[in-house]
Amino acid sequence: MVFDNSGIENIVADQNVIQHVMNKHGLNLGGHWDYERVTYDLKYQIEEGVYYLRIPGYAVEGDVGARNATIQMMDPYLGKHYYPTGIEYGEDEYFPPAVVEHCKRTIISISNDLREILA
Repeated sequence: MVFDNSGIENIVADQNVIQHVMNKHGLNLGGHWDYERVTYDLKYQIEEGVYYLRIPGYAVEGDVGARNATIQMMDPYLGKHYYPTGIEYGEDEYFPPAVVEHCKRTIISISNDLREILA
C-alpha cells in the first residue's frame, strides 16, 4: 500500500535532520541503506501479523555512508512480512485499519516536523 501525495515526497533535507526526525517518530534506518538510498522502517507486530511502514529516500547530493547526504524523500508504503519470503506490498494484501491510520498519522507528523525544521 503506497501513501500517495502525503507531502513527505516533496521534502529534500540534510540526512542528519531526517535521521533525527525519523528516530523521534520510532522509525529506524537499520541496515536499509546504501551509498545513494535510505529506507526508514517502523515495525508493527500485532495479532494479524508483522507489518512495516517504510519511508524511502535517495541522495541527491553527498554520500549516505559518510553521513553527508542531502536526501530527497519518496512516497511511504506499507507492507506485510511473510516468513521466510519477505515483505509484500501488493493491492491484494489486507492491512488492518488501525495500522493504516497510525501510519497516516505518523507520516503527517514526520512531514510537519521536517517542514517546521526546514522553514
